[in-house]
This record gives sequence, structure tokens and C-alpha cells, in this order.
Amino acid sequence: MKVEIDSNSGFCFGVVTAIRKAEEELDSSGQLYCLGDIVHNASEVDRLCGKGLETITHEDLGRLHDVKVLLRAHGEPPRTYSTALANNIKIIDATCPVVLQLQRRIKQAYDEGVEAERKGGSKPLIVIYGKNGHAEVNGLVGQTNGEAVVIQDVSGIDTLDLNRDILLYSQTTKSLEGFREVVEEIKKRKKEGDFRYFDTICRQVSNRMEKMREFARTHEVVIFVSGAKSSNGKVLFEKCKEVNPRTHLISEESELDPSWTEGAETVGVCGATSTPLWLMEKVAETVRVSHGE
Repeated sequence: MKVEIDSNSGFCFGVVTAIRKAEEELDSSGQLYCLGDIVHNASEVDRLCGKGLETITHEDLGRLHDVKVLLRAHGEPPRTYSTALANNIKIIDATCPVVLQLQRRIKQAYDEGVEAERKGGSKPLIVIYGKNGHAEVNGLVGQTNGEAVVIQDVSGIDTLDLNRDILLYSQTTKSLEGFREVVEEIKKRKKEGDFRYFDTICRQVSNRMEKMREFARTHEVVIFVSGAKSSNGKVLFEKCKEVNPRTHLISEESELDPSWTEGAETVGVCGATSTPLWLMEKVAETVRVSHGE
């Protein structure tokens, strides 16, 4: 049996940077707080917790003083920075550059809309195609003083006031195909007012989708490794399963079922942008051992 790990899988550069910054601080001080899970993968979170990383909530942040807190790649709304400043908290900012640029674009668009309204004009409706409640999306909505509307799919268009001017952006890890569907549906339904849309999907994420589908096509069985909280993982897993029905989703090697790979000559192991390479290697080795390789 040949067991191969997908070379295009694993951490995106934003996650790599966040983990590097966390490890640098932990190596020097042995303690660091992180606002939310540093990555949507329980195994990697546990590994870093073992080094001294402590995950906190926004409520915890309000109670802490005079400590260091890492902001993960997903980004944060402005109020998080205000709380940190008020509590003398040193921020180690690991916001992904792609997310940071998107936050700035949305804030600028919102501020321009507020100024236009002040002068007697109309303020456009800012719409974000993304997952409601996702950390990145919360950070984006925060740039608009909470006024942006989040839609998760085409059905969310029903909630929009299509008579207003609309500016549409996307969460960086959403599917390009889904974004295009939303764009076309708004175009179809909108009878008046301006509609501008901005493809803000990270190409490192979207480009790996087709590569991963090709990887899934070329293996008899695919083991997809992803944390339960990973939105990106859910999307990529479904794309793999579309082209290879013998694709199985697990979060760690203990969930493997040897019957999945029985009789297969080629097994592919791949994962989300939040899946560490060491975990995929562990899964691949477990598959090999279970078949006496």
C-alpha cells in the first residue's frame, strides 16, 4: 500500500506566522494568553497548551491586566484593541495580512459611507459573505460599528434591502464558487441602486481547492484530517468527497477505521489550512502500521 501526504495541505502562511509568534514568546517566557483557539485544530492547541499557551475568551480579556495576549490570524474588531489598551495588555498581533487588508478596506468603505450620509447622501449597505459568528467575520463586522450584514449563502439575500446601494465582500476562506453564486443572484434580483462586489477570498486557500480535488481523484481512499471547528476543513472535505466518495473525515489518528483502507493500493492523507503537518504524518503512519507496512 502506498500512503501519500498531500504536499498542498496544512497550515496557510497566516497560521504559520501565528504559531511561530506564539512559540517564540513561549520559548522566552513560558507563558502566553491567546484570544480564542490559536487554530481550529484541537491537537495543535493541546500541543501549544503543553508549552504554556492559555486560551481565553473576550470576557477573560476584560478581566486581565498587565499581561501579553496573542491575537490569532482570524483578526479582531476594534473593541478588542481598546480593551487591551485600557487594561495595559501587550498585544502580540498575528492577524493574517490578507485579513488585515480586508478589515482596512471595509473600515474605509464604512467611514466613507458615514461621511456621505453626514453630507445628506446615502450610506451603502455593507454585506459580508461568510459564516455568522466566525472569528474573522466578527472582526470584519466590527469595522462597521456592527452594521454590516452577514449572509452565509444565497438564501441570505432574502434578508437584504435590495433598494439600497450594496457593497459585497467575502470572508477570506469562503468558496469562490459560492461567492460567485451570491454575486449573480444579487445582480438578478437588484432593480435599483448601485451594486459593487469585491472578491476578497484568499488565493492560497481557494487555489488549493482544485489541487486537493486532483489529489483525491488520484487515490483510491482519502483520509481528510481536520478539526471539528474548521470552516475551511468542512468546505475542502466536501470538495474531496465530491470527486472521491471513499473520502473519510477524522480529527486525529484514533478515529481511523482500518476497514476504510482495506484492499486499497493508494491512500491519500490531506487536511485543512488549520491542520498541522505532524498530525497528517501521524495519521499516515497509523494507516501504514494498521496494514503491516
